Amino acid sequence: MSIISRGFSGRRRSGGDRLPPGQYLEKGFPVLSAGPTPPVKTATWEFSIVTESGETRRWDWQQFTALPAEQITTDIHCVTKWSKLDTHWRGVSLDVLLDGVPTNAGYVMARSYGGYTTNVPLPDLRDGKAWIAYEYDGAPLHPEHGGPARLLVPHLYLWKSAKWVTGLELMRHDRRGFWEELGYNDYGDPWREQRYQGD
Repeated sequence: MSIISRGFSGRRRSGGDRLPPGQYLEKGFPVLSAGPTPPVKTATWEFSIVTESGETRRWDWQQFTALPAEQITTDIHCVTKWSKLDTHWRGVSLDVLLDGVPTNAGYVMARSYGGYTTNVPLPDLRDGKAWIAYEYDGAPLHPEHGGPARLLVPHLYLWKSAKWVTGLELMRHDRRGFWEELGYNDYGDPWREQRYQGD
């Protein structure tokens, strides 16, 4: 399995107050993954939310893309120190997906095709803060960027926005995901430079 590097080198360019400390502006969209791109087809794609009591809600691709969707324009920040401003996405808000889901959970484990996981506090997915995105720049989300659908949590470092997402497991207690087990920060706030455990 290939592992991404700790960072790109590059000059920091002017980003004003939208560029977190230690980040530089990127015009492209670098592709970074913990392993190969899984071959996920919309014909077999499924997304689920499993509560801490085991209650499960599922959507196939047709059901999912029929849900109310939003256009999102947001800045994104990678732990490898690049930031990209004014990115354009389309996706379903987690507020829509979690509406009416009975839970006392405080945390979520996002799960992906290929076995990737990442943990996020549940409040960070509510109140217009997160989406399951399936379009980028007006086109279907490319597989290398997590298509057909990925979690998008733009106020945290991008590794928290799990590519090829299959579902969310709601948890009463926090558990570390893939990169967190390997030393990345449990939360990942770019404005506090929370890249690694102890930051």
